[in-house]
Amino acid sequence: MPSADAGSAAPSRVGADDVMRMARRADLGCTAERARMLAPHLADLLASADRLSAAALLPPADIVRLPPGGAVAAVGATPAAGPGPGTSVAADAFLTIRELGRRYRARQLSPVKVTAMLLRRIGATGPRLNAWITMCDESALAEARAAEARIVGGRSRGPLDGVPIACKDNIDVDGISTSCGARILRDQAPAGDAEVVQRLRAAGAVLLGKTNLLEFAYGIVHPDFGQCNNPWDPGRTAGGSSSGSAAAVAAGLAFGSLGTDTGGSIRIPAAYCGVVGLKPSLGRVSTDGVFPLSWTLDHVGPIGRSVDDVALLLAALDGGGVPGAPPPLAGLRAAVLDDDHVLELRPGVARRWEEALDRLAAAGAGIDRVRLPSLEFAESALMQIILPEAAVIHAPWLRDRPEDYALDTRLQLELGVLSPGTAYVAAQLVRDRLIAETRAALADHDVLLSPTVAWVAPPRDPPLADPAGTVESRRTAPHNLTGIPAVTIPCGLGEDGLPVGLQLAGTWGEDRRLLAWAQAVETLLGGPLGPPPGSLDHP
Repeated sequence: MPSADAGSAAPSRVGADDVMRMARRADLGCTAERARMLAPHLADLLASADRLSAAALLPPADIVRLPPGGAVAAVGATPAAGPGPGTSVAADAFLTIRELGRRYRARQLSPVKVTAMLLRRIGATGPRLNAWITMCDESALAEARAAEARIVGGRSRGPLDGVPIACKDNIDVDGISTSCGARILRDQAPAGDAEVVQRLRAAGAVLLGKTNLLEFAYGIVHPDFGQCNNPWDPGRTAGGSSSGSAAAVAAGLAFGSLGTDTGGSIRIPAAYCGVVGLKPSLGRVSTDGVFPLSWTLDHVGPIGRSVDDVALLLAALDGGGVPGAPPPLAGLRAAVLDDDHVLELRPGVARRWEEALDRLAAAGAGIDRVRLPSLEFAESALMQIILPEAAVIHAPWLRDRPEDYALDTRLQLELGVLSPGTAYVAAQLVRDRLIAETRAALADHDVLLSPTVAWVAPPRDPPLADPAGTVESRRTAPHNLTGIPAVTIPCGLGEDGLPVGLQLAGTWGEDRRLLAWAQAVETLLGGPLGPPPGSLDHP
């Protein structure tokens, strides 16, 4: 589990005896075997800290505008999406939220029957996808009956009334276990809803249940809960940490969902599952009643099958409106962040990314390439913030119940205890530099563009601080540091017919403007993906 910058600085020499001494000073129980396991990871962490400290006090640098290039001629049509909705009952599970509401009002569909249909589908796909932890069948049907009575009586609460949704299981729902995908919290139920759940209930949404996630949203599957699998290929992961929230929407088991995002945990699974995921501006959506991972980086946001679905969910979550008509792409000013790691992109992802840029250019969008000097430190800064903040949150359990964590979750928490305070301060200073440089880049651009992830869904989730985990979040994590809104939309299929994500990020606080541009790009690229193969087989 080396740091993001391992190899670019000589690792400090740290042995097991050093770890034991540090552990004793930190009151961290540590055996000789644990110390030997931690030593090489701590060496890499300290080397990363040295680099951050050297960079921390430098003034913000000017962004570098690069000559045109990067996009290549299109290499063929985007692969066809999954089968389009037909007339079967199962196809109703893939309607947009607006179309579902229209059919409710026209009495063509019933909230009660739609909710019951989704509960049947969840039961049929449960073992294959493992997307859910706790179901709320009885209360969901009761909420659907209440919504139906309102709609029939002309008292609809708006576009989400009677719409079945899912909620990640680190978000409190009154009387329902908030397990966080962890053994430690499996049987604890809160007495009250998180604010985001309150807001969705007020809008009339129907809560189907709580979805699977990586343990404490920290990048590792706990063996008690197991991996959530991808609807496009159940032999692959749905991504993390908002695994079940993305899989449920993609598989036609919910019309929208709530997730959390600290380094990409909404956008990565949304990209892997071929749906839309938004990390709102930092602070725009309440985190009250949400179990924290890193309190200065955590975001809560929506997942849906289309940008418009996500916009409707966001309107309920933050009390704002929805974007107007998508603007013409000829007016878009886009900055492509220069990618020193472009060779990481798998060929199928690179093709879809290059095609998307070519289509934008053909539609009249202005595309510039820029380099943010502090971006090279973003991965290290993120980890040097998450590790100690998570360790503070988990300190009592790490002391009293260390064996209840998944092995790699525990290892990451122990590294957080041992990480130097100076590295945390340096990371926050580097974060300030990156914010300033990002603000400068967005001063004359509407959006920042990048692939969401370098590859399609892998078989397993890499640990957050593992080299593969670093690459996985390389393009999403910087926007957690800066706090700007970022959204992933599907842009076709890559290797093995699996979805590829395109990420757009915009100015802090201008979430709806970002979504308007995302909707325009979504339309240009052919709209939402259709249902995953085989997903219409379950009525």
